[in-house]
Amino acid sequence: MFIDEAKIWVKGGDGGNGCLSFRREKYVPRGGPDGGDGGRGGNVYFEAVENLDTLTDFANKHHWRAQNGQDGSGGNRHGANGEDLTIAVPPGTVIYDAELNLLLKDLDKVGIKVRICQGGRGGKGNKAFATATNQTPRYAEPGKNGQERSIRLELKLIADVGLVGMPNAGKSTLISRCSAARPKIADYPFTTTEPVLGIVELSDFRRFVMADIPGLIEGAHNGAGLGFEFLKHIERTRIIAHIVDIMPTVGSDPVGNYKAVRRELEQYGKALAKKAEVIIANKIDLDPDGKTVKELRKKLKKRIYPISAVTGDGIKELSEVLWEKVKGRNAGARQ
Repeated sequence: MFIDEAKIWVKGGDGGNGCLSFRREKYVPRGGPDGGDGGRGGNVYFEAVENLDTLTDFANKHHWRAQNGQDGSGGNRHGANGEDLTIAVPPGTVIYDAELNLLLKDLDKVGIKVRICQGGRGGKGNKAFATATNQTPRYAEPGKNGQERSIRLELKLIADVGLVGMPNAGKSTLISRCSAARPKIADYPFTTTEPVLGIVELSDFRRFVMADIPGLIEGAHNGAGLGFEFLKHIERTRIIAHIVDIMPTVGSDPVGNYKAVRRELEQYGKALAKKAEVIIANKIDLDPDGKTVKELRKKLKKRIYPISAVTGDGIKELSEVLWEKVKGRNAGARQ
């Protein structure tokens, strides 16, 4: 099950209490205070790790807390510090303070680690309060409570290429052709109800990540259909691969469908509209003379790459084009 949002409660460990104790040994009169300090409570960290691509771990566990520090004891023995809690999340996870609706950290790369809640400080034992004028202090500090927060997690998939288009445009078929991903494929709208990631392998050990984003419909940016839930995932992609069904079964206009999806991207956010785009004309096996593709090029006045996701025609060439686009975007990002 794909889960891309979660709300949880996290808490740092409480500090251990300081100890109130006096040295009591035979033949040692007036031994003095020997109460040790309490240990520090554990901190709570979030870390982006490999091999995770969903927030499923948070579906049934909503409370996360680090270990408390142990109390101090006599003989000047300090309590042990509580163990830190490191919560593993997929790269692309955005962490918000749920109560303040405040962005805390965007874990957009593997290995990024951030402390979200600090553990409480351990209390001082009475040994720490001994002075020349107060040689027998009869008090010790309690440990401090650990920091706690309500956290909202939001996952935005990180992919090189994001496939967009109307429902049944052929996105699932294309990604199954290009990679080992096996999304559900059928001849009705909204076959794909959750994003699917696939690795596209090319010669010379080249590869890139492709994401099949559920189909958009008009009004998606306002919550219509399924697209609204997944528009955020397109924000992470470097390249938008826009698939246009040149022979839509519902009898709609391919040009109108293309423009409708573009409007949804633009109305969701200007950043999406500015992303590099590759337009793909799918189902050329149903257009043997190429007339429909030529008409599409004429009306859109854009470069179009014809393919058949069913027969495989044009997919190898398209994969090379996408690779060149991804490589170019990566090079630009490093400059």
